[in-house]
Amino acid sequence: MAGRESYHFGEFLLEAGERRLSRAGQPVQLPPKTHDVLLALLRRAGGLVTKRELLEQVWPEACVEEGILAVHISALRKALDDVDGTPFIETVSRSGYRFIAPVMERRSGDPPGEVSELCGRGRAHLRAASMYEVPKALAAFRAAIALDPAYAPAHAGLALACCAQAQFRMAPFADAYADAKAAALRALAIDPLCAAAQTALGAVLLFSEWDWSTAERSLRRALDLDPRQTEAYLLYGQLLEARGELQSGLAMKRTALDLEPASPLVHFSISFSYWNQRRYEETIEWAKRTLALDPSHPHAQEFIAGAYLKKGDFDGWFAENLAHARAHGVPASALDPLKDAYASGGRAGLARFFLNAVSKQPAAAPAMQLAIQYSEIGELDSAFLHLERAIDCRDPGLVFLAVAPQWDSLRADTRFSRCLGRMGLSPVRL
Repeated sequence: MAGRESYHFGEFLLEAGERRLSRAGQPVQLPPKTHDVLLALLRRAGGLVTKRELLEQVWPEACVEEGILAVHISALRKALDDVDGTPFIETVSRSGYRFIAPVMERRSGDPPGEVSELCGRGRAHLRAASMYEVPKALAAFRAAIALDPAYAPAHAGLALACCAQAQFRMAPFADAYADAKAAALRALAIDPLCAAAQTALGAVLLFSEWDWSTAERSLRRALDLDPRQTEAYLLYGQLLEARGELQSGLAMKRTALDLEPASPLVHFSISFSYWNQRRYEETIEWAKRTLALDPSHPHAQEFIAGAYLKKGDFDGWFAENLAHARAHGVPASALDPLKDAYASGGRAGLARFFLNAVSKQPAAAPAMQLAIQYSEIGELDSAFLHLERAIDCRDPGLVFLAVAPQWDSLRADTRFSRCLGRMGLSPVRL
């Protein structure tokens, strides 16, 4: 966005794009080169700008003597009433000049304070990784856009919030991702250098369109623009894992951890990496680290329980479910049917219990979950029927189909390779 670059100091406002200086709202006339000298000093406020640098910036096409600078500095001091009042410009003997008064800068895309606060609030809601926080994130970003429709990061944040809507199954996948893509593209139209917009577009391309190469380009571009874009590292890690590059994906997430070592979101994402590697002890360890940082994390305890179940440790699984139930005010007796189901049939017994429960409301059960449960009881025809349905509706949860352990019982079937092919993926040797 060709936006406004402006500087506030004392009673003055310099609007660079308009080449306008005002004092308490009243215009202050400056000769063109004097204006350029002031702008060069303001851009380096607090730092020394040498005479040579000023000559190169203000007179790039001409050969002029250093003495001309003293003329323009004198004009500036007169215009700023700097002779007997508060000094604005310091002369550094034989070297150059320094703008020493406090300066508040606003560049293209910088939001007013309230907009920045709303966007920060929206990002915090998203990083909670909870479906209950997504509506709050959506509201925060939409409020920011209402205040400043030309602020690209607000549109980028809205795009990521719409992606979260889809991932938590709070809106139809196609609708949520269409809104997300529109918001990300709007952000890029406003500011082509918005790293958050490239990150959001990468999320849409990854989870909805399964356009692996273009998603990778978007995420690489995001990191080129902002090497501290934590969300881009996490998404890039997920993309690499989805393609079977498990160690490279984990390395990306560890880079995010270096940037934000106290982030529950990053810790949980690393736990997920170990899940895909079938390293269940590490899965549990990192999920517990997540809970240490955020005891109310909505999914870490469920993830720990799932890892115990994969290990064949029913006692561990049941203990985690019991703790989860107590935390949500559910009586322990409510878990007795699950205990009985496992006792009678192990993991397959639990799958049958789930399928029996959803049979009473079949429309409410996601096709992906039905595919997993049917695979657990060995009914592969039904499992593949529902897996194909999940692919048809582009369920974002299928991104890890090539590597996630919940699909292991289907891998030997030739239909599994066909399903991967529909997503543009290849079988992975695990």
